[in-house]
Amino acid sequence: MMTGVRFLTDEMGQKVAVQIDLKEVGTLWDDFYDNLIARQRASEPRESLESVCFGLNSRRILYSSGA
Repeated sequence: MMTGVRFLTDEMGQKVAVQIDLKEVGTLWDDFYDNLIARQRASEPRESLESVCFGLNSRRILYSSGA
């Protein structure tokens, strides 16, 4: 049994929720949440790194050393 994680069950014994002790396993929650966000965004359109850098450079947010 993993410490810091507790499942809550209904009258039938079915798991319906989970409690996570963030002090004990907070990094586990961070990883889980990051994974959820990534899955939600999986179908969003993607932009190339070059396009992002160009946009940042044009707004003078990112500067290239030209190296």
